[in-house]
Amino acid sequence: MGILKYTLLTLAVILVFTLVLVGLLSLTRGAYVRTVIAEGDNEGPPRVSDPLFPRTIELFTGTHIEPGSKLEILLNGDGTYPRLWKDIASAQKTITLQMYFSQPGVVADTMAKYLTERARAGVRVLVLLDAFGSGTLEDVWVESLREAGVELAWLRPVRWYTLHKATQRSHVRVVVVDGRVGYTGGFGLADYWLGDGRHEGQWRETNIRFSGPTVAALQAGFAAGWAESTGELLTGDMFFPPISFESEGSINAGLMHSLPTIGSTPAERFLALSITGARKTLYISNSYFVPNVDFCKLLINAAKRGVDVRILTVGSESDVKTTWYAGRALYESLLEGGVKIYEYSPVMMHAKTIVVDGFFSVVGSMNFDNRSIAFNNEAQIVALDSTIGRQMEEIFLEDLKYSEEIKLETFRQRSWKGKVLEWGAQKLRRIL
Repeated sequence: MGILKYTLLTLAVILVFTLVLVGLLSLTRGAYVRTVIAEGDNEGPPRVSDPLFPRTIELFTGTHIEPGSKLEILLNGDGTYPRLWKDIASAQKTITLQMYFSQPGVVADTMAKYLTERARAGVRVLVLLDAFGSGTLEDVWVESLREAGVELAWLRPVRWYTLHKATQRSHVRVVVVDGRVGYTGGFGLADYWLGDGRHEGQWRETNIRFSGPTVAALQAGFAAGWAESTGELLTGDMFFPPISFESEGSINAGLMHSLPTIGSTPAERFLALSITGARKTLYISNSYFVPNVDFCKLLINAAKRGVDVRILTVGSESDVKTTWYAGRALYESLLEGGVKIYEYSPVMMHAKTIVVDGFFSVVGSMNFDNRSIAFNNEAQIVALDSTIGRQMEEIFLEDLKYSEEIKLETFRQRSWKGKVLEWGAQKLRRIL
């Protein structure tokens, strides 16, 4: 009997150890792409202006880029919310809204006012909130929407029996009005998104409003999350109305909806192809810039082949200091490799954009860190258009006027305390 107890205890210990190990490995998994190679007549991977580039992006990430879209870049709260409130107020049939981050305040209350009014007017209003990022919203706010007829669901509530997917959040932002107008970017329902992104208490943000066939892709991304939360899969022309390509715009655009997977993810493949597709300029704005060693090498290789590689990221106003320190731990090697780095000075910089060769542009929710690459659902609009590309470059260069360029020799003289914090933060990079 004693031997049996000893055997059972041993098996129990082994089981617990195995479960803990599996949990730790799942929490710390990272990206798999180390390099990008090209075989054939091309000199390296396809450049963003090569017709093979959008085809490659589609094959590797599922992002269908097609003509017929109209895009408007919206900067900060001043450029986003007035336009958004007007579109929501005009809804006749449906409004679908998905948010990662929300908190009580003027923005959340204003959104509730417009959604309530439309729901009472007979519009079907669906709201999907990430249970982690929007968990601070008050019960009275939620119930007031439901009483008005808004259908509200929580995505991935954290329960003891869902701990295995607790770290896999939906970081996407979705607003779709009547299936015809879409919004995405990095914004949420919090008051620090108000303003012009230059003054204290505000966040610098870039969002996008668009119409055309790409709206259906954003709607489909919402529908996937809604089905996960409610079991209801949305179809039909009320949510997916027919759209005339000629009546909207002429921009080639698509939506990249990245989902976590076992192994290489669409997000890492997308970033790798975007970097290797650059031949002249590569301008990246990202609030949480913590690339792994292999992505650092891709950026350095781009600089070495003559690409003007510039990174604009958050400065000391960061809302997550651990991530800031983890990113700064990479600065020396990047600067030595020819990559230029700037930290935004006035306020928290939260934008997530890329513009390559003034032609390929990206605006969305995806950060340049392991969490976005390996764990989160993310959404971003991609466009192949020189007009949008020039606008994105102008925005980037204007932001540099409010930023501090990090110089290698000066950075090497930072305090020992900063170096220690950077070293420690880097050890946590896979869960940041």
